[in-house]
Amino acid sequence: MGWFSKTEEGFFLSTVIPNGEGARVERFLGVVNGVAIIGANIFRDMFSSIRDVVGGRAGGYERALSGARDAALEDMIESARELGADGVVGIDFDYEVLGEANGMMMVAVSGTAVKMG
Repeated sequence: MGWFSKTEEGFFLSTVIPNGEGARVERFLGVVNGVAIIGANIFRDMFSSIRDVVGGRAGGYERALSGARDAALEDMIESARELGADGVVGIDFDYEVLGEANGMMMVAVSGTAVKMG
């Protein structure tokens, strides 16, 4: 399979194109994507600043990013299903800060919708 591969509810996801072991791509249907934008709130920012000084993980940000990543992935899967796909391969995740002052973060995911054989 691949570095990130999973099958959920009959839908195949992978960062690589499978090469015949188990899963096989029958037809490529097109590029699909999903995007989620999250805003940082004042409390998360305040506790994150403290973490910057004392060290440790910023759990609030991690949970927010995880939720945004899941939302973007679901958005992409929905777009793929609209094309008749039962999988997406070549998945790539991107993270961007939108504006230094406004504290928004974008999570984008893209891949190629496929029909699996």
